[in-house]
Amino acid sequence: MSMTPKEIVNYLDQYIIGQKDAKKAIAIALRNRHRRMQLPLELQEEIMPKNILMIGSTGIGKTEIARRLAKMMSLPFVKVEASKYTEVGFVGRDVESMIRDLVLEAIRLVKIEHKEKNQDIIEDYVNKKITEKILPPLPKGATENKKKEYEASFTKMSIRVHNGELDDKKIEVDIKKSLDLGDSNLPPDVVNMQESLFKMLGGLNKDELKKEVTVAEAKDLLKVDAIEQLVDNEAIKKEAIERVEQGGIVFIDEIDKIAVSSKSQGRNDPSKEGVQRDLLPIVEGSTVTTKHGQVKTDHILFISAGAFHLSKPSDLIPELQGRFPLRVELNSLDEEALYKILTITKNSLLKQYEALLGVEGVELEFTDGAIKAIAKLSSLANEKTEDIGARRLHTVIERILEDISFSADEKKGEKIVVDEKLVHKKLDDLIDNEDVARYIL
Repeated sequence: MSMTPKEIVNYLDQYIIGQKDAKKAIAIALRNRHRRMQLPLELQEEIMPKNILMIGSTGIGKTEIARRLAKMMSLPFVKVEASKYTEVGFVGRDVESMIRDLVLEAIRLVKIEHKEKNQDIIEDYVNKKITEKILPPLPKGATENKKKEYEASFTKMSIRVHNGELDDKKIEVDIKKSLDLGDSNLPPDVVNMQESLFKMLGGLNKDELKKEVTVAEAKDLLKVDAIEQLVDNEAIKKEAIERVEQGGIVFIDEIDKIAVSSKSQGRNDPSKEGVQRDLLPIVEGSTVTTKHGQVKTDHILFISAGAFHLSKPSDLIPELQGRFPLRVELNSLDEEALYKILTITKNSLLKQYEALLGVEGVELEFTDGAIKAIAKLSSLANEKTEDIGARRLHTVIERILEDISFSADEKKGEKIVVDEKLVHKKLDDLIDNEDVARYIL
């Protein structure tokens, strides 16, 4: 991850309008991780990540920033929701499972990299296995001439397999039974017990399963087998854990849902505060046991986000507040911001609808007046009812295009222009009536 803060912000600007403070804080935090890794080991240990708390109402870009970060980075990254966790001793997911999720994501990333690095070796392995299934082996005691003829035939057949000439041919392949019990919701001790039990029971059966498939299907099935054979799984686990410890990022959404407001009756619910207390050592820095090894969380970056409508950041326990020293408040989206979201962002909502109806052969076009009207009416709906930010655009546009989308298959070859008049016709009455707007928009 060697992008500069400006490059990170420029990337996020393509998808998220405004929220400069949040983008800048995250860009600096990510760059500092790169800077830290260039320092002597002794100093690296001393530099702790500055965790970030993003505050703002729903639909203004908090989760979208996390989603885009995940796509942009080659660092282990997971997004979790604080409201899904329960205190230790209660039924549900425990907070340590977020670190186990992060390790699984890191293993997935490292495996993909190893697969790309060893692409040629994997293809050669797969081609050889398939060719061996198509060409019967030479009988024992074959002459040297026969061996040379067989090698020439084998090479020709291997080329045909590689070129896809035999993709429709059926062959029987041996597929290794996989034992995947990596449910991160379960404690490692339970997972290890499960694995031991299944291995004991599995010993009664054959490790391989014979299956008749086409050559094209065999290529995909044997690629998995090739990765297992050619890649050192222990080395992958070790590398994955190192990446988690040095560059892992956990995005904790809805952290306000575990805050206990002094105004609410939630004080009687110990589980919320219990989740905070369970979360605290992980964010502060501790060792979490996973089925793949122990993970130190000291240098994992935690980014949390919450709307804090019914509570405030100070309702979190003081120790947890202190572990999120960087606070960023995100701004509500006004009419101008909603207009920019529809017109400037890459793969905007309007482009998505145009592409969807294009599948039916319908050319959809929005006039600038229509886009401005959509932005204005969406902003008005947010003011009159609950402010759900940019998510209001989804509801509003769906309402405008409902009839067009329903009968799109009958309009193949037509061009449909959505203008300001159509927008007002579909929405004015709904927005004027607040009671109806609350249910429909």
